[in-house]
Amino acid sequence: MAIHASSLLNLDSKMKAAVRSKYGLPGNLSIKELEIPTPNDNEVLIRVHASTVNRSDCHVLSGRPLLMRLFTGLFEPRSSIIGSDFTGEIAATGSNVQLFKTGDKIMGFGGGFGCGSHAQYFTLPETKAAKTILAMPVNITYEEAAACLEGAVYAASGILQFKPIAGQKALVYGATGAIGSSYVQFLKYYQVYITAVCSAENIPLVKSLGADKIIDYKKDDFTKDNERYDFVFDAVGKSSFIKCKKLLKEKGIYTSSNGAINLLWVLITPLFGKKKVCFPGTKSIKEGLIFIKALVEKGNFKPVIDRKYPLQKIAEAYEYVAAGQKIGNVIITMDA
Repeated sequence: MAIHASSLLNLDSKMKAAVRSKYGLPGNLSIKELEIPTPNDNEVLIRVHASTVNRSDCHVLSGRPLLMRLFTGLFEPRSSIIGSDFTGEIAATGSNVQLFKTGDKIMGFGGGFGCGSHAQYFTLPETKAAKTILAMPVNITYEEAAACLEGAVYAASGILQFKPIAGQKALVYGATGAIGSSYVQFLKYYQVYITAVCSAENIPLVKSLGADKIIDYKKDDFTKDNERYDFVFDAVGKSSFIKCKKLLKEKGIYTSSNGAINLLWVLITPLFGKKKVCFPGTKSIKEGLIFIKALVEKGNFKPVIDRKYPLQKIAEAYEYVAAGQKIGNVIITMDA
């Protein structure tokens, strides 16, 4: 097996990784020293500089909701190293790899079930890398790029599917999270009128992102708002179509980051041809990354970072994210 290795990589050296053997939050997650994996002929080796701990990772780590264990392992996790997004560089390539070269600065999102990026190095098959990795924007840092991934990709998927137009109205519930803060900026780019729902202490942030109207959810019930919207985005998954239905215009669309509570309505509402519940999913991660990168380079998207943790304190990061009060993104830095 031949590989093309970067001068930055000593294949005999060790790496640090966050490793678990059972479900839990944070469970028995701990930092261990492992051998750096050697890429197969069809794989790339990625040196990770930054990642995030996000809601997708929390679900994978905890194994909840239980339905997701159909994909991650019924009784014990299939993957000991998780992590869904990453920024860094290509450290080595297998002999058959054509699309990447050592030293490429990249960012990527491996999907909601993870790709093993909570480690200083991990490998991906070139076929998957081609669908989930993009060259980093040149005008941001690795840490800023990490904050452009998981939540932003989910939001981009919705925007690209729903295709908002100037003059429409949207309400974003949970406007300060990784998904919500992305929705606000993407909608502003399309000149949509935005009502953002957040707490009072975050009003300056949400205004800076582009919100036209703000509702303090601690003071007022946003579902009693008198405006009618083309879109209602529940970016925190804490509401429902039934509660938000009256906020929608005749052919308005409701979507939520929590599929379970609204799943039945996804199947039923399209039959009536009026107000609908839709879940865009992530049909094309690459398309979302291209969209995000273009906006970053134009200055129309600035990722929100709450806190940064070194890899050694990733368990603390999980506990903080699981508490449900993070603002934007929580970054994990990999370099010791």
